[in-house]
Amino acid sequence: MTTALVTGASAGIGRAFASALAARGNDLVLVARDGGRLEELAAELSAMHGVAADVLASDLLTTHGVAVVAERLADPDHPIDLLVNNAGFGTYGRFAELDVEREVQEVELNVVALLRLTHAALGAMERRGNGAILNVASLAAYQPNPISATYGATKSFVHSFTHAVREEARGTGVTVMLVCPGYTHTEFHDRAGLGPTDVPEFLWQSADEVVAAALRDLDRGRSVSIPGVLNQTAAAMSSMAPAGITRRVAGVIIKRSG
Repeated sequence: MTTALVTGASAGIGRAFASALAARGNDLVLVARDGGRLEELAAELSAMHGVAADVLASDLLTTHGVAVVAERLADPDHPIDLLVNNAGFGTYGRFAELDVEREVQEVELNVVALLRLTHAALGAMERRGNGAILNVASLAAYQPNPISATYGATKSFVHSFTHAVREEARGTGVTVMLVCPGYTHTEFHDRAGLGPTDVPEFLWQSADEVVAAALRDLDRGRSVSIPGVLNQTAAAMSSMAPAGITRRVAGVIIKRSG
């Protein structure tokens, strides 16, 4: 039986990953700030699927919180076979008008914490010769994102970083995969300060759909998981179009989502 560690496991895509992995028979280490929600989820998944689910309540915006999770990832006596780097948040608004300290925190969580945890997991996995790391980015990684500039930039980092680390890990027995969801029904938009949206419902997916696609793509050895044909098409178009065009299109779409 393998063990998966999921960050941001208390809600949204992270919770969906935890549920899907438990259904597959994976033991779990659940990471988030809200220990109460994690305890409830751990009890539910253990009862439903007969797996062990440990709670590691940690704030990844703190040096101590990241260090605690990194230490668990590197523990040779209790190996982690799969890391899902899902924790993150977004902000919404003109960059000049946003709280710069909150923007820096966004970089710390979406980029620095992910980097540190990937490093801790990768080192331990390469020494054992097996394991997998899933880094959750976003379709926002594929173009500049006016009105959500810092968020898009952090996800662009995750995109580039994950591709590079995957190539470095080639031949080690460790798989590194990028997950790029589009619009997903979670608590993310409320936390980012977005109001009601007029983005059409057909563009949205559930967290369970995103996770099902990601795990299917992981099983197939894919380097990137983009759930849904529409999202795949959008990513391809954004990759080919000049930045001057994609940033204007993204700006219009993001404003509509707010």
